Amino acid sequence: MCGIIGYTGKLEAQNVLIDGLSRLEYRGYDSAGIAYFRENIAHISIRKTAGKVKDLRSVCDKVNPSTCGIGHTRWATHGGVSTTNAHPHRVGQVALIHNGIIENYAAITEKFNLGDELQSETDTEVGAALLNHFYSQDHDPKSAIRKAVAEIKGSFAFGILFEDRPGEIYAVRNVSPMVAAYDPEIGAFIASDVTAFIEHTNRYFVVPEYAVVALSPNGIEVEDLKGQKLTPEFMTVDWDLTAAEKDGYPHFMLKEIHEQPAAITQTITPRIADGLPDFSQDGVSDAFFEGVRDVTIIACGTAMYAGMVGAEFIQNHLGLPVTVSIASEFRYARPVIDKDSMVIVVSQSGETIDTLEALRLAKKYTDRTLSIVNVKASSIARESHYVVYTHAGPEIAVASTKAYTVQVATMFLLGFKLGLASGRLTEDEARDRVAALKAMPAHMEEVLAYENQVKELTSRMINAHDAFYIGRGLDYRVAMEGALKLKEISYIHAEAYAAGELKHGTISLIEKGVPVIAIANQQPVYEKMISNIREVKARDAFVILISKDKAVHDPSICNVHLSIPDVPDDFTVFETAVLCQLIGYYTSVGKGLDPDQPRNLAKSVTVE
Repeated sequence: MCGIIGYTGKLEAQNVLIDGLSRLEYRGYDSAGIAYFRENIAHISIRKTAGKVKDLRSVCDKVNPSTCGIGHTRWATHGGVSTTNAHPHRVGQVALIHNGIIENYAAITEKFNLGDELQSETDTEVGAALLNHFYSQDHDPKSAIRKAVAEIKGSFAFGILFEDRPGEIYAVRNVSPMVAAYDPEIGAFIASDVTAFIEHTNRYFVVPEYAVVALSPNGIEVEDLKGQKLTPEFMTVDWDLTAAEKDGYPHFMLKEIHEQPAAITQTITPRIADGLPDFSQDGVSDAFFEGVRDVTIIACGTAMYAGMVGAEFIQNHLGLPVTVSIASEFRYARPVIDKDSMVIVVSQSGETIDTLEALRLAKKYTDRTLSIVNVKASSIARESHYVVYTHAGPEIAVASTKAYTVQVATMFLLGFKLGLASGRLTEDEARDRVAALKAMPAHMEEVLAYENQVKELTSRMINAHDAFYIGRGLDYRVAMEGALKLKEISYIHAEAYAAGELKHGTISLIEKGVPVIAIANQQPVYEKMISNIREVKARDAFVILISKDKAVHDPSICNVHLSIPDVPDDFTVFETAVLCQLIGYYTSVGKGLDPDQPRNLAKSVTVE
């Protein structure tokens, strides 16, 4: 969940590192630091501080000619937020940055008698001490790394400096993400993701697990733990630096909300042929969809809510049993799946640790695993039998917006394909649904025009302690994502409830002025939903109604009505999601908060 970067080459390292950390700050922002070879000689200097990258800049040298160093933004796991616990950690001749968790740090400390060398509360410093222990024996960086990782249990992406090796950076990883790049005119990089160095090069490779990487100004060498040289597979980033910048918007989140129509178009267009879903360009044959008896969808957080929308369609319209599992629960349970089960794994980053481990468990039972991922060559993408990449581009804000809607769009296309393969949808029915999906970006643009109206209504929410989202059927699934958006960036306690459950306890929490966002877009239960809305309005809730009605026949049932374009019920999720995202965003901004970097959260959850 932390952000790491390393650079060695021809440029001033301090500038490269701090600029890179600024782009990685969404991965962790409790503290930040850099380590570098002072004057490019055998002497490591460290600058670090609690706070954000801007605070790190203030403690760095104004002039720093070093051309080699490593940098880190921390999301605290072991030990509180402090300068002492900030990375890099230095023990003896080793400086270390780390993304992940060393699970057996206490056992390592005791086994190698490292306690007297430790100054912080972190597991990372134990890793630095262990590397220093082995390096002191023979002064061989690769040997020290191999011996150290053999002792470590857990996940890690290490960036390492050895004091008597100026100009060189070493790296190794297990589970935690790491990419590397080299340009002969600039130098060599490692990082948590390509946003850190996209300004300098768009060619990169994913560091293989348990490969020892040695970076120098002259290139990158990669070896396995037996010392055999590996040839990495380079890829090219298909977006440029401007995609990772705010482009005039006050926050990344608002920019990414507005990017959704284009992202959906880019994601679905390559998967539609002759008006029908087609995944042949992804290497997914029609046979993959044939003979499926049931579906299990595995994900966490927002990705799980996207999976729930897909499950609603697949089960209710196709009659296939669908289970949506929280990845952290699935991985410790006995899966009820077999060779005829399809398992769909959803993750924006493709590195979510619980989802990755759940995928590995599922593969023991079925060969039908497919991942929906936004990041090419990520761990989940590589380990799935098949992968469908969403084309959302980089999502920098911690709260997911465009990643969610492209995941939903992909789930719909997969559902349509399953329907065709199973004979549960005719070609005409599938064409109609594909056409409706293709129309969604234009309808989302219409909803984005409500932005000022949403901004105004959130003035009634900024002082709220609680908020409730209610809906039925698909609307309830969308309500869960809406509540998550509000709570994670505005810190208002927000919960989503199936509206029919209100009378079974929840309605006792409704009191005067409490915001209730009521979603009523499913026509078979519309009247029942209106009755539920009347129940909360009768208790003086502040009701925001989202529905397809151009005009509400009885305006007394709500305080604010947001009317969305009239589309088939299944597809209202896209329009509603935009409104819920805007409600969350403007509530956060109205409270004076930073919606891009909410407290205690990081973008990619790579630790348990």
